[in-house]
Amino acid sequence: MSVLRVATYNIHKGVQGLGPARRLEIHNLGHAVEQLDADIVCLQEVRKHNRSEQKYFSHWPDVPQADYLAPEGYEAVYQTNAITRHGEHGNALLSRWPVVWHKHEDMSDHRFEQRGLLHVHVEAHGLPIHVIVVHLGLIPASRARQVQQLSAYIAREVPADAPLIVAGDFNDWGSQMRFALNRINMYAFDKPGVRTYPSRLPLAQLDYVYARGLKPVGLEVPHGRIWWRMSDHLPLLAEFAV
Repeated sequence: MSVLRVATYNIHKGVQGLGPARRLEIHNLGHAVEQLDADIVCLQEVRKHNRSEQKYFSHWPDVPQADYLAPEGYEAVYQTNAITRHGEHGNALLSRWPVVWHKHEDMSDHRFEQRGLLHVHVEAHGLPIHVIVVHLGLIPASRARQVQQLSAYIAREVPADAPLIVAGDFNDWGSQMRFALNRINMYAFDKPGVRTYPSRLPLAQLDYVYARGLKPVGLEVPHGRIWWRMSDHLPLLAEFAV
C-alpha cells in the first residue's frame, strides 16, 4: 500500500507579530515545510512580493515565498488572490509529484475580501489526482456562497470518477461547511480533538483536508513552541491510502 501525505498550512504571509515587534518567520517555515515530509503541501496567505516588508526585513527572500518554501525536488505552483498597496498574496501548492496543469478561479464574495481557489492536477503514484486549495471568507454567508461556487466548479472542472482533494483554511467555526461538502461526496477525516487555531492555544479546527476517491488513514497536527511561533495557524497533515 502506498501512502499519500497531504498538508495544509496558513503561513500568515511569513511574518508574525505586529509593529516593531514583528519578526520574519519565512526561513523557519522553510525548515518546517521540509519536516512535514508531505507529498503535497497546500499553503494559504503566501506572498508573491511585498515592497514594504522587503524594505523592513534585511533578510527577505529574493524569490517569491512559494518558490522559497519548496523543498529540493518539489514543484511550486502559486496564484494571486489579493492585490494590496505594497504587493500581492494568494494560495500555493508544493508537489513532490509531477504537476500536469493548474487553474485559478476568483472566489471573492464582496469587495472587502479578495479570495480565490487554486486547482492543480498532479500525477501521484501513477494516479491522476486533482487538488484544490482554498481560503474561504470570514463572514458565514460568504463562506456558504463560496462553497456553492466550489461545488459548481468541481462539477464543471473535475471528472466525477477522479480522486479529488480540497484543502485549506475554511475559516469554518463549528464545521458548518462540512454538511455542504458531504453532499458532493467530499469528506474530512473525523478525528476528535483536532484543533489548528489559534496556534499558541488551539481552540478550533479551521483547516481541513477533504477528499473523495481516496481512503483516509491518518490525521495529525504538530504542536509545540517552534510551531506556534511561525504562524497563527498550526499545519494539518492528512494521510491517504493510494
